[in-house]
Formats: sequence, structure tokens, C-alpha cells
Amino acid sequence: MKHEEAFYIGYVTKTKGLKGEAQVFFEFDDYEQLDMDVVFADMNGKLVPYFVASHKLYPNKTGLFYFDDVDHIDKVQPLVKKKLYLPIDKMPERNADEFFYTDLKGFMAIDETLGELGEILEVNEYPQQFVATVRYQETEILFPLNEDFIVEIDDDGKILTLDLPEGLLDVYLEK
Repeated sequence: MKHEEAFYIGYVTKTKGLKGEAQVFFEFDDYEQLDMDVVFADMNGKLVPYFVASHKLYPNKTGLFYFDDVDHIDKVQPLVKKKLYLPIDKMPERNADEFFYTDLKGFMAIDETLGELGEILEVNEYPQQFVATVRYQETEILFPLNEDFIVEIDDDGKILTLDLPEGLLDVYLEK
């Protein structure tokens, strides 16, 4: 399976006990809705399947997992801090009126001061925020996606209007 065929759900935070149990932190909001009979761990850029023997979910966006053939702490240790994915066809359906920052990929980013920045090439989720990537003046730039900077989202026209803080892009453009 390739990364394009999967969606990110969270990562393994630590081991628990000696029998190969792994604690997972979910960054996917509706993690309770996920069908997790198999998860894919990003091991050096390759998605490796881990079949779930059993799991228990908790309300604090965590869960404890046992995987088939992972029956000792030494076998689960390589998974610590690894990102976990599920196949795209296992993504829960959502209502038509739901909108996520990741939906902004492909939108044209326009700053009120600088004008057109470029097409949003990628939207990455980090623990504190979502960050968009655009190519502006031959340079790849990143900026946070949050309510303070977003002026308007035109879903039909696929345009994101922003009011970025003065000097934010200078960090990328100064040579």
C-alpha cells in the first residue's frame, strides 16, 4: 500500500507492559468510528501492515493495542513514535456540510496584502495546528491554518483568503 492510498490516524506513543501492548494516540477526530482490524505503520517510508489482535479505546484520544505476532515488548518497541494509517476505503463517511482543513488541498491561497500566493500543495496536521504548503516566488513556504489568519473560504471557487501576519513569509524569501 502507498501513502496516497491511506489516511493518517495517529501514532504509537509508547509500549505498555511486557507482552507487546502498544499505546496509540489518535489525531483522527472520529477515531471511535474506525474499522481497525489492520493498521499500517510507516516504517522508513513504507506502510507495513499490523493485524490487530485486540484493542481498547479511551475517551482521551488514546487506545491500547495488541497486534498479531507481537507478543513481547521487544517486538513492539520498533513501533514507538511510528505514524499509523488506514486504507482510504476505511475512512468513515462524513456529512456533506462537514469541512476539514485537509480539504483545502488544491485551493488557491490569496493573502489580502501580498495577493495570490499559489495553490495549496499539501496540508499537514501537527499536534498543535494544521499547516499549508504553497510554492510562492519559486520557494516552498508554510503557513498555519487557523481562524486568526483565515478571512474566507470559498468552497465553490476553491479560494482561501488569508490575512497572514506581516513578515511571516520573509523568513522563507530572505536569502
